Amino acid sequence: MIVATPRSVLSGVGSQTVAARHRFRRATPLAGLVATLLVALACGAGVPLGGQPAGRRPASAQSGEPARSAPTATTARPADGTTSVEEFQRDVTGAVGLAERYWGERFPSLGRRFEPVAEVVAYTRDGEVTCGTVRLTRNNAAYCAPRDMIAYDARWAASAFRRVGDAFLFYLLGHEYAHGVQVRLGLQHRFTIQQELQADCLAGAYIGDSVRAKTLTLDKGDLAEFRAGLLAVGDDPGQPWFAEDAHGTAEQRTDAFFAGYDNSLAACDLE
Repeated sequence: MIVATPRSVLSGVGSQTVAARHRFRRATPLAGLVATLLVALACGAGVPLGGQPAGRRPASAQSGEPARSAPTATTARPADGTTSVEEFQRDVTGAVGLAERYWGERFPSLGRRFEPVAEVVAYTRDGEVTCGTVRLTRNNAAYCAPRDMIAYDARWAASAFRRVGDAFLFYLLGHEYAHGVQVRLGLQHRFTIQQELQADCLAGAYIGDSVRAKTLTLDKGDLAEFRAGLLAVGDDPGQPWFAEDAHGTAEQRTDAFFAGYDNSLAACDLE
């Protein structure tokens, strides 16, 4: 079970209250997860990540699912085991809201003023969403710095949601939110793999610290779901580590995530 307790969050546009309650649905057996996710968690592959985030703008809607730019209050979801569209959307909202809450609390200690990511957009077709001149493809999730936007293939994410469980959504959106954090902190890397493994570490810190703060509660087996998802989205064998779209091997991604989960931001080379 994952529970986000009510609390006031100071974001870049004022104080918002998160009162979201979530349950990590017990997933079906993980056979088939690799087939679902091995298409690649491409993140920012080919998507500009440099520069400063755009000014905050009202959320827009794509494919019938509302994008969101600030936490909203949600109510307790149905019993574990349901896989409705409404449940999926509540978990997306809850994961983004928890990330906003977490980073809003951490940024003052990092010497920065926090501004939430401006847009979270779902899409279902190749090229439906663009980042500059780049058209985002299916089976993907990405952070776009010029638009300060997280975008994800809703069908792909929903398939992972049904197969692996709610835990994967919190990792997926936590990883993409971490790219927005990297831009806000001015973190730069020579190689893409360094940027991606750091984002995995930051996602792990966001989840692990939330668990320790009791703003997030994991059921038995949820850590195994994280591990299974990370193993499934590692680079293909033989992928050069210096390639422009390299994200890291399954082992590297798993190690980076759990370094952040166990040791918080101190493990993520923010200096």
